[in-house]
Formats: sequence, C-alpha cells, structure tokens
Amino acid sequence: MITLLLTLTSVLLLVAGPVMIAQGLLGRRSVAQELTSQRIAFPATGLPAPLARYARAPVRTGVQARAYSQLIADHVARATGGRTYAEIAEECLDTGRGDERLDRLRQTAFMGETLRGALLGAYQAWQVSILVTGLGALVVLIGAVFLVLAAHLP
Repeated sequence: MITLLLTLTSVLLLVAGPVMIAQGLLGRRSVAQELTSQRIAFPATGLPAPLARYARAPVRTGVQARAYSQLIADHVARATGGRTYAEIAEECLDTGRGDERLDRLRQTAFMGETLRGALLGAYQAWQVSILVTGLGALVVLIGAVFLVLAAHLP
C-alpha cells in the first residue's frame, strides 16, 4: 500500500513539476516581451550612481524594471519636492483647484507613480516566475526521491 501511494505521489509530482517549470519560464518570457515592446531605455547620462551600470540599456527584465521605477521615483520626488500624489491632491482640494501649477504637479505625480507601479508589477511578476520555476524543479526532485523510495520498498 505504501509503495502504491509513493508511486502515485511521485508520478503526480513528476507531472506537476515540469508544468510549473514551463509556466514559470513562460511567465518570465511574457514579462520580457512586454517590457521589450514598451521600448523603455535608461538615459545615457544623468543616472544616479547605483543605476549608472544601466546607462543606455533597454528595460527587458524585471530587475531592470525595478531599477527604472527607482529612476522615475527620483524624478517625481525632485519635481514634487518629495510630496506624493495624495499630498498634492489634498493641497489641490484645499486651494479650490484653481492653481494651474499645482494641477500640473498633481498630474506629474499621478503619471509618475502610475508608471512606477506598473514597472514594479512587472518586477513582481518576474520574481514570481523565478519562484514558480524553482518550486517546479523542487517538486520534480521530490517526485524522483519518492519514486526511488517506492522502488526500494518491499
């Protein structure tokens, strides 16, 4: 009975593992394709020191998307004096929405934070695809161990 359960479990794991690996790799490729289609590239100059290695590089990976989102965050912080969209929107409401400069600043903050959020979403999807691929490999390994154990039981 134990041999049968181990064998069935190993077969299930040996089928599920490669499916997980394939889905993880497909997810990673999908994120890369989407980022590539956006034609985002780091500027050649003016990057902060931690991002200097990305000069002129196109954004094609989740890690690069995260780095570019940091660049956007820096630009938005400089443009808004460190204020967030929510803070600027509240100021707009308090002043009665008549200040064009404040309205433009609110729009800048909104667009910057929205773009940053989309890039961070791509980074998170990239990380999840790595996790799924790794877990798929682990599931295959466990399935193989169970199969070996089942073969060596009386």
